[in-house]
Amino acid sequence: MGKYFAAVDMGASSGRLILGENDNGIIKLEEIHRFENGLKDIDGHLCWDTNYLFGEILVGLKKCKEIGKIPSSIGVDTWGVDFVLLDENDEIIGQAVGYRDSRNDGMDEEVYKIISEEDLYSRTGIQKAIYNTIYQLMAVKRNNPEYFIKAKSFLMMPDYMHFLLTGKKAQEYTIATTSQLINPWTKDWDYELLDMLGYPKEIFQKVATPGSSLGHLRGEIIKEVGFDCEVILPGSHDTASAVLAVPSNEKNTLYISSGTWSLMGVEAMSPDCSKESHSLNFTNEGGYSYRFRYLKNIMGLWMIQNLKKELDNKYSFAKLCEMAEESSCDSIVDCNDESFLAPKSMRAAVMTYCINSSQAVPKEPADFARVIYHSLAVCYKKTLKEIESIQKVKYQKLFIVGGGSNAKYLNELTAKETGLTVSAGPTEATAIGNIIVQMLAQHEFSSLEEARSAVAESFDVNIY
Repeated sequence: MGKYFAAVDMGASSGRLILGENDNGIIKLEEIHRFENGLKDIDGHLCWDTNYLFGEILVGLKKCKEIGKIPSSIGVDTWGVDFVLLDENDEIIGQAVGYRDSRNDGMDEEVYKIISEEDLYSRTGIQKAIYNTIYQLMAVKRNNPEYFIKAKSFLMMPDYMHFLLTGKKAQEYTIATTSQLINPWTKDWDYELLDMLGYPKEIFQKVATPGSSLGHLRGEIIKEVGFDCEVILPGSHDTASAVLAVPSNEKNTLYISSGTWSLMGVEAMSPDCSKESHSLNFTNEGGYSYRFRYLKNIMGLWMIQNLKKELDNKYSFAKLCEMAEESSCDSIVDCNDESFLAPKSMRAAVMTYCINSSQAVPKEPADFARVIYHSLAVCYKKTLKEIESIQKVKYQKLFIVGGGSNAKYLNELTAKETGLTVSAGPTEATAIGNIIVQMLAQHEFSSLEEARSAVAESFDVNIY
């Protein structure tokens, strides 16, 4: 009987529970449960259904019991920035509003009345994005001040899931950094900043690092799923986990974690909060063992996911790639333009951008797919030049991990535009990185370097 580790990898469009085991240095994965996810319109706001999501975690654990593969430990990772406020009874106050909700509109200017954008970057190192937690909390302060009066706890999304599993509250470091409220030097909440903004600092939990144990499942959960296991904090931000699975121990490794978002950057040992870094909108998010994910957020496959939905899911992602190759539409859009963040119609948004920039307007589904994929590759090329300028390094190879590494056409375009050798895979990088941290905590590997070498040995990659 093997020793199993359960990763709950919860993305903005789907989630999964995957079991991993270490078979003499080879990491083996088995998907146990997969479920849909997505924002729901509740009282005019885009919200997450936390009860449903936690219920799906329990479904996955019950399936582990059914097949006789009981995990030694479990950890949850999710997208960044989103949170819940809990009252004295640990009930959610209001709704778990999602980062694409319009309540964030204008909240950056409210924050900048208190602290300038430049000063904020110099003390947090986190990129300007209107959905960052710091702006979401300003929306709460402005629109629902009574929430702060009632609130006893602030937990980010994976922290909340870990709390439901164990009854213990902790703020995992990598996910906390996406809030734009963590000091990159102290690795703790910037309590002075919290005071300046008028956010009740007593509701923020102690920051814990990946690999920390929260103990075991609550009695009620043990009774429901039929077994007990340890809860170990992974890199709870999905990108933090994905970066851990980049199959390279070389210094200055360049990567893209490709999924709903494309996160392109390098792993650094210290933050860069310089004016140059700020001007290029790079971010210094937390990583394993206090590494920094120095990267840029790019809109990513969110655009193609929306196109697929608008076409009533008539075409698979693989088919959309094939169709894009046959199109001759050569228009390019700025993938990071805010018009693509949450449009009612992605096709309409792309068309409007092309019209406003005096380019050919895509007409057929193949045209839209080509514009999106080609625009992403061009964005990667631009970001590469920025990283090379700041890091003073000339890169030869790019590692693409995550679900987007399956997009053969995009990989080919990326290799062509950047001039780099592109290594694509593993696909389940986030789950692998989640599991790696649990394995390191339980001494399955002696170091991250050994674990990454095991990833390279365990999973196939495609070279472009």
